[in-house]
Amino acid sequence: MRHFGHIAPAERARLFHREPRAFAADSPPEFLATALGATLYTPATRPRLADDVRKQAARGTVSMVLCLEDSISDEDVPAAERNLVHQLGVLAAGPADALPLLFVRVRTPEQLSDLARRLGPSLRVLSGFVLPKFTEKCGLAFLDALAAAESAAGHRLYAMPVLESPELLHVETRHEALAGIARAVRAHRDRVLALRLGVTDFCSAYGLRRPADLTAYDVRIVASVIADVVNVLGRADGTGFTITGPVWEYFPVAERMFKPQLRRTPFVGGEADELRDALIERDMDGLLREIALDRANGLLGKTCIHPSHVAPVHALSVVTHEEYSDAEDILRPERGGGGVLRSAYTNKMNEVKPHRAWAERILRRADAFGVAREDVGFVDLLAAVTPQDAL
Repeated sequence: MRHFGHIAPAERARLFHREPRAFAADSPPEFLATALGATLYTPATRPRLADDVRKQAARGTVSMVLCLEDSISDEDVPAAERNLVHQLGVLAAGPADALPLLFVRVRTPEQLSDLARRLGPSLRVLSGFVLPKFTEKCGLAFLDALAAAESAAGHRLYAMPVLESPELLHVETRHEALAGIARAVRAHRDRVLALRLGVTDFCSAYGLRRPADLTAYDVRIVASVIADVVNVLGRADGTGFTITGPVWEYFPVAERMFKPQLRRTPFVGGEADELRDALIERDMDGLLREIALDRANGLLGKTCIHPSHVAPVHALSVVTHEEYSDAEDILRPERGGGGVLRSAYTNKMNEVKPHRAWAERILRRADAFGVAREDVGFVDLLAAVTPQDAL
């Protein structure tokens, strides 16, 4: 698979200075964690789940979660499990190269073990499991169950813990909860692909739900948790993990209380104006702002619950030509001694030592999502990858 592999080669050549790399489920985990992009969640109860997976893969989705947890009611769990086992069997019988990275979100370690047993050979189509409400205590049980399932599967199965427990949210227990989570995931570093944030659960603990006009970072109690998670678990010193952005809960609002956040530039003229109006009409301007804030706060990729969110996440994940130019300058071998230099774009100073970790992240993202040509911006990328029926 390859990001933007669903668009024509000639169009990719027009858009990219450096195209995204192709990858597979057995690519190095560091690359996979960066390449997750927009991870699309779908309930495991969907009757045409296998068809849905292939459809979304053909539209550019490279990672999906088939959910047995909060997206379905308690009484639907047995039926959802049966459907999941059947649908994964259908996918296993077809071509594997047309599939995205697939994960199952389970409820308990016991459910994970039972599903692995029932799936049998179909387990080969999974890349791993999403582990909800992850703490040190329950997390170790989840990771033990995953290790046993991996042994039976004969291939690597990754964990994506979801950080959403009340202990993590409440200030009096947050420090110890974070320390415990850090101990658990660092002990299983080779098995933990990325950490996900359950912002909906954070809001639920206080009876909150952010509207489409606000981002997670405008809800101060949520922003404080994100900051602490990145502080402990997202460090660039080799101890950190990829932490993905929180879900955007899209829902239409009858009337805007605030002006649209999607500024007119770079949406200027012709088709760009039409695209901007379409995005605002679907309340997507808040999503774009939150993606930008995710990136500024050290998060990469995003949990998505609607297919129309995939294209904006991926378009904003492409490395700009300016970012790539700065990163390459900073990482030149002759810069090893440090120093300060003016950027090739002559609009900033690049400090070699302080900006090295940033530059290394930029090049990892360039491998996964590509580098835009100098004259190609977000609007061009978004217009190229957004299905017309998604606007």
